[in-house]
Amino acid sequence: MVVLLRTDSHANASPVGGFLAQRFQLDNGLTLIHQQVPAAPVVTVDVWVKAGAIVEPEPWAGMAHFLEHMVFKGTDQLPPGSFDYVIESRGGMANAATSHDYAHFFINTAAVDLPETLPYLAELLLNAAIPDGEFELERDVVLEEIRQSLDDPDMLGFQALLETAYLRHPYGRPVLGDAAGLLERSPEEMRQFHRTYYQPENMTIVLVGDVDCELTLELVARYFNAFAPRAACPCPMVEPEHSLTEIRRQEFCLPDLGLARLMMAWVCPGVDSLRSAYGLDLLSVILSGGRTARLVRELREERQLVQDISSGFSLQKDSSLFTLTAWLDPDHLDAVEAIIGDRLTELAHVPVADAELARYKRLLQNDYAFSTETTSQLAGLYGYYNTIADAELSAQYPTTIQSFDTAELQDLARQHLSPLRYAVTVMKPC
Repeated sequence: MVVLLRTDSHANASPVGGFLAQRFQLDNGLTLIHQQVPAAPVVTVDVWVKAGAIVEPEPWAGMAHFLEHMVFKGTDQLPPGSFDYVIESRGGMANAATSHDYAHFFINTAAVDLPETLPYLAELLLNAAIPDGEFELERDVVLEEIRQSLDDPDMLGFQALLETAYLRHPYGRPVLGDAAGLLERSPEEMRQFHRTYYQPENMTIVLVGDVDCELTLELVARYFNAFAPRAACPCPMVEPEHSLTEIRRQEFCLPDLGLARLMMAWVCPGVDSLRSAYGLDLLSVILSGGRTARLVRELREERQLVQDISSGFSLQKDSSLFTLTAWLDPDHLDAVEAIIGDRLTELAHVPVADAELARYKRLLQNDYAFSTETTSQLAGLYGYYNTIADAELSAQYPTTIQSFDTAELQDLARQHLSPLRYAVTVMKPC
C-alpha cells in the first residue's frame, strides 16, 4: 500500500511558482519525493537519513560520519567496490555527506540505467555489513580527515566558533568527531547505530529526472523494503541552546598564519521560525553579498581594512547560525570588530533604502532560481527540507524573500544580531 501526500503539480510550471514534486509515504513509513524532469535523460537519486551527528550519544561523536564511509564497504551480498563499479561503468557517479542534521547518499546516472543501479544503492543503505577488517582500515582514513581539518586554519577557527556559540547543543561538536573517541569505537557499536537510525521512518528518498512516477514507485517499493532488524543505541542528550547574553570570546595564535581571522556568530531561530530565518538570510547579503554590500564596500573597497569579508546564514533544524568572517591584518582586528558592531546597530535602527532592499531581494531570488536548475540541485533541496521540516516549504523561499519590508528587517536585526551578544573567535599569527 502507498499513501499519497502530494500537492498539485504542473509539468510546465517554474519551481519559483510552487512545489512541483509529488510526495508519497509507503506503508513502512518511508517517504518518497518524485519529480519527473524530461529535459535530459538523467536521474538523481538522493537518500536522506535523519542520522546526522545530532543523534550520536556524546561518547560516540563522529559515528554518523564514519558510518557514511562504511556504508560503501559493502554487504553480505555486495563485496567492497562492486557498487562503485556498477555506477561508474555506466557513466554515473555517487557520493555522500554528513552534517549535524542528516546523512545523505546520492547517485547521478542515466535514466535508462535506474532499474540496474537503484538496487545496489538500496542494498548498501539497508544492509551495510560493516566488516571488522574494513572498519579498521577506514578508521585510518577518517583519522586522516581529522588531522587535515586541524591543519586548516579556517576549519579550525570555525569549529572553535561553533564550540563558543553552542555550549550545550550538539551543533557545537565536530561532525568528524575526535581521534581519541573514534579509536574506542567498535564495528558492533556502528552496526547498532546503523540498525537504530537507518530505518524507513527516518529516511526520505528523492528521485528527480526523466523517470515516470509509476516506475519510480514500483522500484522504490521493491528495493527499499527489507530493512535491517531494529536496534536501540544509547539516546543522546540534546539540550536547547540558550540565547547568548554576552560576548563570548576565544583568541589563539597559529604559526605560519598569513592573515588574522575575525569570526563572529549569532545563534538564530531554526526551521520552526522559517520566516525569521529567511529574513536573516536577506540581512546577510545586505551586509556582504557582493562588492556594493555594506561591509564589503566600507571595509574592503573604501577603507581597505580587510582583505576580504563574508557573511553567511546556515538554516538548521534546532537553531540556525548567522556568521561574519573577515581576513585581515592583526593590527586592524579591534577597529573592524567595532565597525561591524556599529553597522549592526545601524541596521537595527535605520531603514534600508528601497533600492538597496530591492537589489538584494533580486539577488537571492536569482540565486534560488540558479540553484534549482539541475536534477541534483532539486533533489538536494527537497531532501534537505524534508529531513529538517517538510519538503513543500522549499518552494516558499522566493515569495517569502519578496515579502519583507524594512520595518520587519529592522526588527529581526534588533532581535537576533545584537552587537553586545555574540560569539567571536580571533586567530592571529604567532
